[in-house]
Amino acid sequence: MNSNLQISTRPEYEATIRILREANLPTEDLGTSHLEHFSYAGPAIEPTGVVGLEIFGDVALLRSLVVVPSRRGSGDGQRLLSHAEEHARVAGVRELYLLTTTAETFFAKRGFVRASRDSAPPAIRATREFSGICPASSAFMRKPL
Repeated sequence: MNSNLQISTRPEYEATIRILREANLPTEDLGTSHLEHFSYAGPAIEPTGVVGLEIFGDVALLRSLVVVPSRRGSGDGQRLLSHAEEHARVAGVRELYLLTTTAETFFAKRGFVRASRDSAPPAIRATREFSGICPASSAFMRKPL
């Protein structure tokens, strides 16, 4: 794992949208204000990885963890996830949630467990990602911080 990975906050909007679209991740609900809780690795103009949070008091939705194909397997995804978790802790988040169709194993290895969508807190249910963007077949996972 690259322990020297430089992670910065508030990525550029256009670069964030580009990397998410290239990974077929949702972007339709993201505005520039969402980037307050997003971080990135690599150059600002062409990040090699991005991770984002939507924070609602003591719960948060982890969204948009992506690493460019050439950097997958390098540990960058794990470093970005750890960075997002620490950011969430500092912000007072006690429980992290996510939806995924492709990375359940990755997140399970890092302490996330499957949960019933019915158990989602109201703030998480109210997100566009939860209520309509991600398919019902997505794995809904949680992790206490």
